[in-house]
Amino acid sequence: MPSDPTPPSPGLDAAAALFEWYAAMGVDVTLAEAPLDRFQESARAKAAAESQAARRQSPPQPEARRPLPAAEFPPPGAPARPAAASSQTAQVPTEATVMQARAAAQSAKTLDELKALIQAFDGCNLKLTAKNTVFADGNPAAKLMLVGEAPGRDEDIAGRPFVGRSGQLLDRMLDAIGYSRGHNAYIANVIYWRPPGNRDPSDVEIAICRPFILRQIELIDPALIVFLGAQPAKALLGGEAVKQGINKLRGRWCELEIGGKRFKALPTFHPAYLLRTPIKKREAWRDFLTAKLFLENGGMLPPA
Repeated sequence: MPSDPTPPSPGLDAAAALFEWYAAMGVDVTLAEAPLDRFQESARAKAAAESQAARRQSPPQPEARRPLPAAEFPPPGAPARPAAASSQTAQVPTEATVMQARAAAQSAKTLDELKALIQAFDGCNLKLTAKNTVFADGNPAAKLMLVGEAPGRDEDIAGRPFVGRSGQLLDRMLDAIGYSRGHNAYIANVIYWRPPGNRDPSDVEIAICRPFILRQIELIDPALIVFLGAQPAKALLGGEAVKQGINKLRGRWCELEIGGKRFKALPTFHPAYLLRTPIKKREAWRDFLTAKLFLENGGMLPPA
C-alpha cells in the first residue's frame, strides 16, 4: 500500500502568512544587517534644512571697498564735494517754493505757456508719485469754468480732469442745462497732480498750486466759476470760506479777485459727494439752474 506523501512543513506556511501580513501592513523593504536609528536620521535632516534656510535669509556680505587712488583724495582742509542733485528727490516745500510758483505763473502769457510751466515745475512733491499732470479739459473760450479739487486715479491715468464716475455724472449735469466740456464749458482742478491714495491735499500743496490755478482762471476769463465742492472754494476764496462746510457754502454767490478783476463764483456739491449722497442732487440741480440763468442773463444775478 503506497505511503502517504510528506505533508508540507508548517514552518513554510507560517513564513508565507507572515510575508502576506507584512505586505498588507505596507512593509516593502527588508531590514539591513546593521540597525538604523530613524530618530537620529530625522534630526540630521532637520538640522540641514535649518542651516540652509539660515544661509538664504542672511544678508550678503559687503564687498571690500577698492581703495581710492591718491589723486582722488581731497587735499587736507578742502570742503567735501556735494552729492549730485536729483530732480526726482522729494523736497520740503518752503515759502521760497510758493514764490517760485507765483513767479512762474505770472510769466505765462498763454494757456499753452502755463501748461508747459506746470509740467516742468518740480516744486510740488505730488508730481513724484503721479503718472500725469492733469491740466484742464474743455473749451478755453467758454464762459463757464468749473474747478474741482484734485485728480483721482482715473484722471491721473487719462491726464484729464473728471473722467471717472464723478466725471460722467458731471457731464450729465452739464448736458441737462445745455452745456458740455467739448462746447461751452471748461474744467480744471486746484491741484494738478493726484495725491497718493486720493488723500486730501495738504495746505502747503494747495499753496504751491494756487498761483497756477489763479493764473489759469485769469487767462480763461470766465463769466462764472462753479466750485465743485468745498475744497476749491476754500483754497481760492480763503477768509470765512475756510471755516464753512459745503452745506453752508453751496448756492451762495461769491467773488474771487485776481489781478484787480472780480470773478463771480458759485459753490456747489462735488459730483463724487452726490454719488455718495443722492438726496443732495436736488440742491445741486438748483445750483446748476442758477448758473444757467446767470449766464443767459449776460452775467446778471438772478432774482432771489
